[in-house]
Amino acid sequence: MEGAALAALEVMNSRLLKRWNPEKPELWDARRQLIANRNLLLSIPSLFLSFAVWMVWSVVVVNLPAAGFNYSTNQLFWLAALPGFSGATLRIFYAFLVPLFGGRRWTAMSTASLLLPAIGMGLAVSDPTTSYPAMLLLALLCGLGGGNFSSSMANISYFFPLSRQGFALGLNAGLGNLGVFAAQWLVPLAIGAAWFGDLGGVGQLVEWRGQTRMIWLQNAGYIWVLPILLSAFGAWFGMNDIEAVSADLADQAVIFRQRNTWLLSLLYLGSFGSFIGYSAAMPMLVKSQFPDIDPTSFIYVGPLLGALARPVGGWISDWLGGARVTLGVFIGMLLMVAGLFLALPNAGGEGYFHLFIWLNLGLFALCGIGNASTFRMIVSVFDMRRQRQLDRHGVEDSDELLAASRTEAAAALGFAGAVGAYGGFFIPKSFGSSIALTGSINLALFCFGLFYLCCIAVTWWFYVHRQTP
Repeated sequence: MEGAALAALEVMNSRLLKRWNPEKPELWDARRQLIANRNLLLSIPSLFLSFAVWMVWSVVVVNLPAAGFNYSTNQLFWLAALPGFSGATLRIFYAFLVPLFGGRRWTAMSTASLLLPAIGMGLAVSDPTTSYPAMLLLALLCGLGGGNFSSSMANISYFFPLSRQGFALGLNAGLGNLGVFAAQWLVPLAIGAAWFGDLGGVGQLVEWRGQTRMIWLQNAGYIWVLPILLSAFGAWFGMNDIEAVSADLADQAVIFRQRNTWLLSLLYLGSFGSFIGYSAAMPMLVKSQFPDIDPTSFIYVGPLLGALARPVGGWISDWLGGARVTLGVFIGMLLMVAGLFLALPNAGGEGYFHLFIWLNLGLFALCGIGNASTFRMIVSVFDMRRQRQLDRHGVEDSDELLAASRTEAAAALGFAGAVGAYGGFFIPKSFGSSIALTGSINLALFCFGLFYLCCIAVTWWFYVHRQTP
């Protein structure tokens, strides 16, 4: 009892948690749960802002032509796609940084880095003479927000026992994903008024359906500056580092020798990659297929639905098993993509806009559920690996083995998140390339359907067939 009391005192009085092992019931008391929940609550707004900055460019590009930027449709899709590419690439590195720097410090620093694209965007889009290479660079900088997901999910996984990680990670990711909705909902509102007065710069005259109006496109970046500062401050002074969470790159790199790391990353590319890819592509996709429709008035609904579906997917996966839920998700996504062929304005027809929207909403909902179910699979697979090691050697569970298992699982979560984020690049770029090559998006949709078939086969053969939870 004295040891537990001493551990509790050390926990409560330091930003560095020296004795933290939530898998032991005696070390998972009410005070430690409070600390874990506090770190989760401070992590969510940081991740929320990261997603918002990551996806804000997808809304901005739709307004660039009207604001005087003379770019082709393919160039605009490039701008929408590049944040996905840089964000995914940064995730590969961010996934391994929490054990090296500490969750508190890295959350604060990575959140503060979002000031670069937010302020840079505000300065660039207010001037139509800004060069296209400069716009490409700013699009890449928006990827700083995408990188934060891997480190955030890895960090939160250390605070909770395995039995509660599904809900905690689902809440962190689900509410964090609402940043996509916030960007696509708030930006159209923000650019419609001079919220910052003379400090925000001069507005731009644009024409829409024969009417002239004033917009302040730079507000798309400036509205995030104060929230970023507050969130970084809160993370630095309110979150904790965990002493036991320390591992060099060699300790974490063991995941690359495991088949499950690559298979589960492929599945996460299919679920989360689709969510972030369709979110990035949707404004330009609607604009290119249905030119008379203003996408900014409704495109936020899909990301909102996907984000809200993620915690639900975590709950269903805890009940039915992540593998079975993931299999159902990919079957549903394949059917939705097949339906889109019927909704598009092919062969000179006007298409069926409402069918197009409802099918995409179905895709977003399935993506949200799949995001949670695949993450649930990762945690379960690595826990099963630890149990097999125990059974093979006939030894009892140990702190060392448990710590190694949690480090591997966190690294795998981060790496899968990195691979999945490449969907934010491939999907909008595929749409742009398909239009440039064939004049329609049919080729892109056909490739997506083949990929979902592959995901169905992998999920069935390696996980449902083998009864992986």
